[in-house]
Amino acid sequence: MELIVLWDIDHTLIGNSGVSKEIYAAAFAALAGTVPSGPARTEGRTDRLIMRDMFHRNGLSEPDWATVEAALAHAGQQRLHELSKRGTALPGVRDVLKAASVREAWVSSVLTGNIASNARVKVSAFGLDPLLDLAVGAYGADALQRPGLVAVAQERAQRLRGVRDDVPVILVGDTPRDVEAALATGSGIIAVASGVHSPEELAAAGASVVLSDLTDTAQVLGILETFAAH
Repeated sequence: MELIVLWDIDHTLIGNSGVSKEIYAAAFAALAGTVPSGPARTEGRTDRLIMRDMFHRNGLSEPDWATVEAALAHAGQQRLHELSKRGTALPGVRDVLKAASVREAWVSSVLTGNIASNARVKVSAFGLDPLLDLAVGAYGADALQRPGLVAVAQERAQRLRGVRDDVPVILVGDTPRDVEAALATGSGIIAVASGVHSPEELAAAGASVVLSDLTDTAQVLGILETFAAH
């Protein structure tokens, strides 16, 4: 039973303890020459949207994306040590990623609003990168809106891993935007209330499966197997 599992990163796999918003603020300051008036608004948005919003809220025109992405990558790399010191892999994550990674018929990667270099920083800070097939992931530079990332990951899985185009896809994430991306693309969803959104909010967004965390490896694997059998 083949399956593509795409994990969100922030507040699903890791707790970043505010380092993520520091990355956005540092990138903005490097480009604008001044600190932003307020913190980045994240909540499942892509980096493209997050940075665009920061510039617009501060009354500034947005630089070209290549410049913004380079600033984000630099700010992220500079904070790798800080993230590993202050952040954490969330409970159960290492075990469930390890279990998914050894399923021969599964592709287990990420679908995240982070640009690829910062996604790698975030998972490598806690040694999770060997457990994920990052080459087939979808990242914040790949599409403006989160639903657009699903097709990117599917195409990469087909091209790089020989996955058929009818293999089920399931997203695992902590925000209503993760749920919306799954519903908009006909993907499965495991919503995890490990971020700022309550189980009720995630269910109201349309998630039929809502977990409080990823600590029960057998439960999570069982849910994934159910989707793989569809």
